[in-house]
Amino acid sequence: MTEPIVQETALIQVRPDADPRVLALYEESVKLLGYAEARTILSDDDVKVATADLSVIAGVKKAIEAKRKEYTGPINEHLKAVNAAFGTFTEPLARADTLNRSKVLAYRAEQERQRQEQERINRLRSEAARAEMELKGELTEPVGLVQVAEEAPARYRTETGTLGTAKQWQFEVTDFAVLPDQYKEANMVMIRKVVQAGASIPGVRAWQEEGLRITARKP
Repeated sequence: MTEPIVQETALIQVRPDADPRVLALYEESVKLLGYAEARTILSDDDVKVATADLSVIAGVKKAIEAKRKEYTGPINEHLKAVNAAFGTFTEPLARADTLNRSKVLAYRAEQERQRQEQERINRLRSEAARAEMELKGELTEPVGLVQVAEEAPARYRTETGTLGTAKQWQFEVTDFAVLPDQYKEANMVMIRKVVQAGASIPGVRAWQEEGLRITARKP
């Protein structure tokens, strides 16, 4: 027999405007404001009266802050607990997302590496063939080019969604000494804008990394 799921319910105060203690403190605050507005300081005795009111004001402030924490404390603790719980619930999804993306990118990077290697081999063989023709006037054996794989598709479509690729600029400062002065205040936002626009900055090495863009179809 499956045990029933017990769902805890948090009891949180949400109406400070209906709290008698809060309303009493507010009324006291209004009175103290009235006293302050009407007050004139013409003597040391007047200063003493104002001092007494300032002491009362400090006490009322402290009492209102304590009441505020009575309301917000449980809410904040509940919010923290809820966020922590849902962080646990979504952690497998985050890991699954990261693993899938990294494996797809690794596969695509390896396919591109192999394709570029095939092109390099053909280029070297073609250069060797041209050199032999210039030297002997003929080829002693066929060039023997290898088949070059097609570039990996930029987009994959399935019944559940689409996977696209996008080049993303990354950068690092390689020589701070030659970096223009306007970029020496660690203004990464400005540097990123320039890099994303395709421009170069002395002292900054920029490159593109492939990322994935997932678009789920609407149900």
